[in-house]
Amino acid sequence: DFSGLGLYQIVETDGQFEIGCMVSLRQLELHEGLNTYAADSVKNAVKDIVGVQFRNTATVGGSIFGRYGFSDVLTVFMAMDTYVVCHNAGEIPIREYAKMKADRDIIVKLIVKKKPIKVAYIAQRHAKTDFPILACAVSCIDGVWSAVLGARPLRAQEVVIPSDITTPEEMGKYAADQLTFGTNMRGSAEYRKQIAAVLVKRAVIAAGREQ
Repeated sequence: DFSGLGLYQIVETDGQFEIGCMVSLRQLELHEGLNTYAADSVKNAVKDIVGVQFRNTATVGGSIFGRYGFSDVLTVFMAMDTYVVCHNAGEIPIREYAKMKADRDIIVKLIVKKKPIKVAYIAQRHAKTDFPILACAVSCIDGVWSAVLGARPLRAQEVVIPSDITTPEEMGKYAADQLTFGTNMRGSAEYRKQIAAVLVKRAVIAAGREQ
């Protein structure tokens, strides 16, 4: 029980956000500073997760620790310069943490480094509050564009887009071609690959890349 450890706060400094493992998804949704920095991408990633009552109890730590394939939360934070701070292993880039096998280490907090960033989040669902068919976050940090695709239905994975691929449509096609997709009750692999290209294109435009 971590409830008495004070890990239920989002602390903003000049250089980063520290997000305690007990922070609720609802706190992420409503935090003005974080969503101003991330252009509402964090809010957009969590706002359709079940309902407000659930988001008031579900935590950041639980969402990241599970490394769930359907996780909107993992997908959006992988698009930013985010680090997972573990009790034993210390500070790990979230992109590396997402690849690791499950263990019994404890997540203490997330750290999101403040860098000039363009970022957007879009997900495809059969219905509001349902698990995503495909989750998509794109970002541009230090001039490098990348796309993170989750709910493939595999774990979220990042694709770094080469600088010579310049239009949103080309960027979407490239990202979709680099990843494998699977089939489950929510959609086929072929369908997911098709919508991956479209979601990346739309997210790139939303993040501010001109057509």
